[in-house]
Amino acid sequence: MSDDASEIEASSAKQTVDPIKSFLSGGFGGISCVLVGHPFDLTKTRLQTAAPGTYSGAVDVVRKTIAQDGIRGMYRGITPPILGVTPIFAISFWGYDLGKRIVYSFTPNRTSQHLSIGELAMAGGFSAVPATLVAAPAERVKVLLQVQGQGGQSAYSGPIDVVRKLYAEGGLRSLFRGTGATLLRDGPGSAVYFATYELLKKALSAAPETLPNGEKAPAPPLSLPAVMLAGGSAGVAMWSLAIPPDTIKSRLQSAPHGTYTGFMDCARKLIAADGVTALWKGFGPAMARAFPANAATFVGVELSLKAMDKLW
Repeated sequence: MSDDASEIEASSAKQTVDPIKSFLSGGFGGISCVLVGHPFDLTKTRLQTAAPGTYSGAVDVVRKTIAQDGIRGMYRGITPPILGVTPIFAISFWGYDLGKRIVYSFTPNRTSQHLSIGELAMAGGFSAVPATLVAAPAERVKVLLQVQGQGGQSAYSGPIDVVRKLYAEGGLRSLFRGTGATLLRDGPGSAVYFATYELLKKALSAAPETLPNGEKAPAPPLSLPAVMLAGGSAGVAMWSLAIPPDTIKSRLQSAPHGTYTGFMDCARKLIAADGVTALWKGFGPAMARAFPANAATFVGVELSLKAMDKLW
C-alpha cells in the first residue's frame, strides 16, 4: 500500500465507536471518576453552599468534616454519584459518539472523515443534553446529602429518603430542580472537555513510523501517562469554565423551597450578598479534583475500550 493509499484509508475512517462500547466505557470512566474525585467534590460543594464565615478555606472544610464524621465524612453522598454518575458518564460518552454521527450526517459530502476541533466540540456539547436528564436529579440528591451535617443535624437518612421527601414536597419538579442550571454548566463544559482531550490526545500521539517498504506502520497506542495528562487537562479546562454555573446550581439545589425563583434570581441574590467572587467559590477544590478525577475517567474509558475491542 502506498503512502497516498494509507492517507486515503485514514481519512475515510470515521471517528466513531460502537454505541454499546461507547456506553459501557463511559460507565467504567464514571466509576473511576467518582472513586477518585468525591472527597474533592464534597469540599467544593460545602464551600459553595455554606454561610459566609463557616469555613476559612478548603483545608478547613476537610479538617472540620473529618473532626465531626471521620474520614467517612469525606464520602458523604457518594451513593448517588456511584449510582448516578455511572449512567451519566455512560450516556455522556454515548451522546458524544452520537453527536459525532450527527455531524457526519449533516456533512455527507465531506472529503475527509477527520472531524475538526470545532465539530468535536459540537458533539461534546450535544452529549450534555441526554446526560442532563439523569444528571440533574442525581446532582440534586447528592448536593443535599453533601451539605447536611454542617450545622450538626441531618435531615435525610440516605438517597432514598431524599427522593421520597423531595417528591412529597413538590413532585418530580422538586426532584429535577436545577436541570436548566445543570445544562448551562455541562453544555459548554462538555464541549471544552471533549475538544481538549481530543486535541491533546492528537498532540501526544507518536507519529506512525514509515516501514522499509514505504508503508505507514500502525500508530502506536497512546501511553497511560499520556491518557492521564490529556484527560486531566480536559477536566481542568472544563471546570475552569463550569465553576460559576456550578455554584449557582449547587445553591439552587440545596436551598429551601421558595428561596429562588430560578437561575438568574439565584445569581443576582448571590452576587448582591457576597459579590461577584462568590460565583467562584469552590474553585480551589474543583481544580484540585479536576485533574486526578478526569485522568482516572479517561484511563477507565480507554482501558475498557481496549478490553472490549479484544472481546468483540
